[in-house]
Amino acid sequence: MIHWFAGPQIRNVATIAGNIITASPISDLNPIFMATGCTVTLESVYGSRSLKMDEHFFKSYRKTSIQGIEVLRSITLPLSKKNEFIWSAKQCRRREDDIAIVNTAMKVSFDTTDQCLIKSAQLVFGGMAAMTSEAKAASRYLIGKKWSTEILEDVCSLLVQDFPLSVDVPGGMATYRQSLAISFFYKFYLHVTQWLSESGISDLPFIETEALSATRPCTRPATKESQLYQIVSTNQAKYDLVGRPITHLSGLKHGTGEAIYVDDIPLHRNEHYGTLVINRTVPYGKLLSVDPSEALAIPGVVAFFDASSISKDRNIFGEIEHDEFVFATGEVTAIGQTVGLIIANDSLIAEKASKLVKINVEPLSPTILTIEQAIANDSYLYHRKVSSGDVEAGFARSDHVVEGEMRVGGQEQFYLETQSCLAIPKEDDEIDIYIATQAVTNMQRSISKCIGVPQNRVTVKTRRAGGSFGGKETRCILLGIPAALAAQKLRVPVRMVLNRYDDMEITGHRNPYLFRYKMGFNTDGQIVAIRISAYTNCGVAQDLCSAIICVTIFSIDGTFRIPNWEIDGWACKTNLPANTAMRGFGNPEGSVVLHTLFEIVAATTGRDTVEIRQLHLYEDGDFTPSNQILENCTVKRCWNECIANSSYHKRLQGVKEFNKKNKWKKRGIAITTTKHNLGFADRFMCQAGALVMIHLDGSVSLNHGGMEMGQGLHTKMIQIATRVLQIPASKIYFSETASDKVPNATATCGSVSSDLNGMAVINACEILIQRLLPYKTANPNGSWENWITAAYFDQINLSAVGFFSYPDANYNFATNTGTHAKYTSYGAGCSEVEIDCLTGDHSVLRTDIVMDVGESLNPAIDIGQIEGAFVQGYGLFVMEELLYSRKGHLLTKGPSMYKIPTMNDIPREFYVSILRGSSNPRAVYSSKGIGEPPLTLATSVFFAIRNAISDARKDKKLSIDFRFDSPATVERIRIACENEYSVRQPSLSENGSNCQNSWSINV
Repeated sequence: MIHWFAGPQIRNVATIAGNIITASPISDLNPIFMATGCTVTLESVYGSRSLKMDEHFFKSYRKTSIQGIEVLRSITLPLSKKNEFIWSAKQCRRREDDIAIVNTAMKVSFDTTDQCLIKSAQLVFGGMAAMTSEAKAASRYLIGKKWSTEILEDVCSLLVQDFPLSVDVPGGMATYRQSLAISFFYKFYLHVTQWLSESGISDLPFIETEALSATRPCTRPATKESQLYQIVSTNQAKYDLVGRPITHLSGLKHGTGEAIYVDDIPLHRNEHYGTLVINRTVPYGKLLSVDPSEALAIPGVVAFFDASSISKDRNIFGEIEHDEFVFATGEVTAIGQTVGLIIANDSLIAEKASKLVKINVEPLSPTILTIEQAIANDSYLYHRKVSSGDVEAGFARSDHVVEGEMRVGGQEQFYLETQSCLAIPKEDDEIDIYIATQAVTNMQRSISKCIGVPQNRVTVKTRRAGGSFGGKETRCILLGIPAALAAQKLRVPVRMVLNRYDDMEITGHRNPYLFRYKMGFNTDGQIVAIRISAYTNCGVAQDLCSAIICVTIFSIDGTFRIPNWEIDGWACKTNLPANTAMRGFGNPEGSVVLHTLFEIVAATTGRDTVEIRQLHLYEDGDFTPSNQILENCTVKRCWNECIANSSYHKRLQGVKEFNKKNKWKKRGIAITTTKHNLGFADRFMCQAGALVMIHLDGSVSLNHGGMEMGQGLHTKMIQIATRVLQIPASKIYFSETASDKVPNATATCGSVSSDLNGMAVINACEILIQRLLPYKTANPNGSWENWITAAYFDQINLSAVGFFSYPDANYNFATNTGTHAKYTSYGAGCSEVEIDCLTGDHSVLRTDIVMDVGESLNPAIDIGQIEGAFVQGYGLFVMEELLYSRKGHLLTKGPSMYKIPTMNDIPREFYVSILRGSSNPRAVYSSKGIGEPPLTLATSVFFAIRNAISDARKDKKLSIDFRFDSPATVERIRIACENEYSVRQPSLSENGSNCQNSWSINV
């Protein structure tokens, strides 16, 4: 356990004394100190004393027997003795750099004459009570007993009695935590039996070889990886960087910290700081009063703004519908809703003052938090439906018809740079807004409306965003408008930066989903018909949720041809902060439920899941449920290459052999696919502009409407410009995205920014090349600089505006006709995992990906996007979990409670291959968008885990057709692996939440 204690940074600055005195109930060290009988030496003005760390040392939550005037001087660890065995373990949501869910240290000593007779025992646990505690009944029971199989069942029962966790226990996971305590003791039992056997002691309990897998430690070897892509022709000009794997042009700055983000901009003269005042009372209520008097009395507080500071017609905003208030008025409708704004001289004063504003709210009903509550109250923001074929006739001629439901949890964007903004007022009502946003024009338009000035007075600038993943497309308005309003009224620069906790609570997340399905299929594995209702929790406002649910409807068929479909999409209105865009935008959620249906077919028919999937794969010329014809469909090529590259069939046999030989560690392997529609269904978004300016020294300023959030867009645009202008990249520079350079820009989203902006850049560059052509013809041996100089003296315009649009977005839901995507991207991924059936822990052993990116503009960036999207998808489907209290408060706030994957969570072997020989005539230089499509391939990990669980359940003669919601957390894995060391708690619902009085709910 010590190996997994914190991370290197924490270990380098933390102290043992601090760990003891903070008395955390999940301290990794304190159970070890208690179990081994350590003694601490304390000093005070009255002298020193020694205190043993036993069951009396910890008094209550974060309280010890150490007095307030005492200082911990030293800790004495006793030497271990002969016939004494000590073992420790912990289980976390994430293996590395994470706090324990449950940890333990166990010690047992044996009699010197009868070496199987237990002389003393200490079983100490963290995470099972309000403080580090000994399992007293279980420990006492062991004393005087023989080390034998008979003690196992009794100790397991006593551990549940020692730690009777109720469903509302803080931290939740009552069943899982009790199962962990029992499983840990069983592992301890196996370890001690092995140690005794190695000491030459006979008459020991028999342990089957297959069970010893529970004692095998988890190790992490160095990652093996490869990236395969097609190199450019040797005939391609050296200046032409299209298709070359060059590094991200700002990559070194990102790594060294030289990259400038919003909060790195130096302070301006007389700059002030703003902090939002948010509702923390009830999710839904009548706003009776807001009293800022106590906050305004603090020295350094300058002003307070709320709904009374802005006219009613300007106090609203929204991306699709204007259904949100800048400041709450009349009612509060969610925890985290903005009620006001404090302006102060510095951030600390503003933060302190914001918490002193008194908000008086009278609760209203009904309060709706979950999808089920929204359905019961008919609370919807949007609904659409698509049908193809005849599902009722399909069900009638099916051999099997099944019904069920599945949840897919939400996800926090967890960008490294939180939402931030700097508003600087200028003369004539001008205002400059420096903000991390994906949508410069949307921000400009919203601020213009709310502060009452024309858009030509509002200049929005974004040099880069420190990550975004969709979270900065619309929700940055929550800072942009208040900052601009305060700056305009006070005539001072105003800076706002959300802390991580507020950012997570206020700005929304990826939408959670509930799917209800009915499926008909035949014994040969052929799926005949599917009816599915997709419900998504939008929160209190629409934001982009109508678009998100449409994407789910359009993409839920995945890569599979099924003749009869009926798909309903419901956007549910609840009393949570508005959820918003995130990478994948409704596609991954539909994909995981469809693949689950294939698993159900396989479990029912006994056929291989790979064969069943292969039976349904789309081909060129097939139509989707939304009547889109598939052209250049490469999914079968991706599928076949992935099977070959991963040696799937050979490794499947290896998995089966491993599982036969191991009882408590199981492996699973799965291959899944992705189909991602690229392009916007709304025609007005299918446009982009660019501005290219050539200076007299030959250097080029490149501007376009897209923004940089780490995805390498500017790098690709410069690569494109090198080909058209026929000059090296060193002559081309992109400074920042700004609304006064390229107006009316489409938001950087949907993985099509290279397509749109790239074509606009080509257009602008081609205009310039045409203007320079006479000078190149007249002086063919001249330099770029010679031609520029000659053109300048001939009064030739050396700047050009480029523009691109495509008109074919015209889908109609009523008739199920028209086009909602420009083209489609495909991929396949194969993953192998190993799970621990006693703890729910897992490791991703290997992943192989084959991705169709067309003709890559930059293989290095594209492969980085594939790997990054996959790991983020792994977080969505396996690790990251958003939990809310029954009062609407987000419980998983900040990095201590919300866990994203780390470097050590990536597959131990990670192989990525770009599909060769694929082109795309519908995008820039035959490339394809890449930011989002690969994320869905992380379903391969989810289903590899599911397959491993299925093998464990087979051993126990349990059904392999079981409900398994996403994410596949350690808790869900362990509970699904039912065995003799599981605790069953009937009061918990199937998905471990939403039962009466549970600590947390799934929304």
